[in-house]
Amino acid sequence: MSLQVEKLEKNMAKLTIEVSAEELEKAIQGAYLKQRKHISVPGFRKGKVPRAMIEKMYGVGVFFEDAANTLMQANYPAAVEESGVDVVSRPVVDIVQIEKGQPFIFTAEVAVKPEVTLGKYQGVTVTKIDTSVSDEEVMAELEKERNNNARTVSVTDRAIATGDTAVIDFEGFVDGVAFEGGKGENHPLVIGSHSFIEGFEEQLVGMAANEEKEIQVKFPENYGAEDLSGKDATFKVLVHEIKTRTLPALEELAEEAEIEGVETLEDLKLNIKTRMLNQKEAAAEEKYTDELYTKVIEATEFDLPEAILNQELESTVNDIRQNIQNQGLDLDTFLKITGKTAETFKEEIKPQAEKRARLNLILEAIVKAENLTVSEEEIDEE
Repeated sequence: MSLQVEKLEKNMAKLTIEVSAEELEKAIQGAYLKQRKHISVPGFRKGKVPRAMIEKMYGVGVFFEDAANTLMQANYPAAVEESGVDVVSRPVVDIVQIEKGQPFIFTAEVAVKPEVTLGKYQGVTVTKIDTSVSDEEVMAELEKERNNNARTVSVTDRAIATGDTAVIDFEGFVDGVAFEGGKGENHPLVIGSHSFIEGFEEQLVGMAANEEKEIQVKFPENYGAEDLSGKDATFKVLVHEIKTRTLPALEELAEEAEIEGVETLEDLKLNIKTRMLNQKEAAAEEKYTDELYTKVIEATEFDLPEAILNQELESTVNDIRQNIQNQGLDLDTFLKITGKTAETFKEEIKPQAEKRARLNLILEAIVKAENLTVSEEEIDEE
């Protein structure tokens, strides 16, 4: 095998690899021996057809593809090692010459790890983030937990009020005729949620359980159904039940928390404060690191080979795909829900992938520049 290395622009290189005619002949013969049992020719037993007969029938190049693959797989790794080039991508291979009695020549175009000239990475300053937790924040979190632990109970001693859930039957009419999609039974409607036509929920306020009423509303001009847009409508409504949410007392939260070491309200406040502090510190650490990396990347210039970017892009897509699967979705469904195509999705995350690719190369350069090493003992301890 002989080798020529040509440096190309943008941290690319072309390896021209030449394999002797003798090696090509061996590869062709090997391909023939492997394939002959699958070739039938009248007058010959299967697997006993002479190579010359097959080449005469199907062309002299019938075994070239198999032979070329064998030679490329055998010689490309050795060529990379001999070249001394730090290859960081899969090769784009092109066959230059394959002919009986002549050397086999092919090229492999590859991305080369770029030379990274480090900018400033020592003494970089980042924004200090306040991670303290105030008493007001603790109380706000307590209120959230109260709402999360709210109980829904039936109301029998009063009429509907804003914030209640009214369980209703309803049927809508336009010009005295019931319209499609305008009927529901035992429908739970939160008063004040604005999930029905404007004016509908407000007219339920003051109604009692088992009360019936006709409600007058007007569909908006830009309503989804053209036959209803701008029309006056009457809804016949029957209230089955009124429900409301009751919040537990703060002391009850502590009693029902089922958290080790939490028995009183003060214990719960301390637990919440500690949890919020940990969350803030983790978020601050992430933001601090991201700002630090961004500044180091901005201070370091080098050409990033397209092949490295594409590999990092695929890796980023796979990471996101795994995260989506952990949430019970697949990537195709996620793209449909978000209204994106695979192409627009990749373009959207391309800057993130480029940042990761550049950072990996910069960190490698810093490790080399600082002569950083890790012992086996440190690895075991970690």
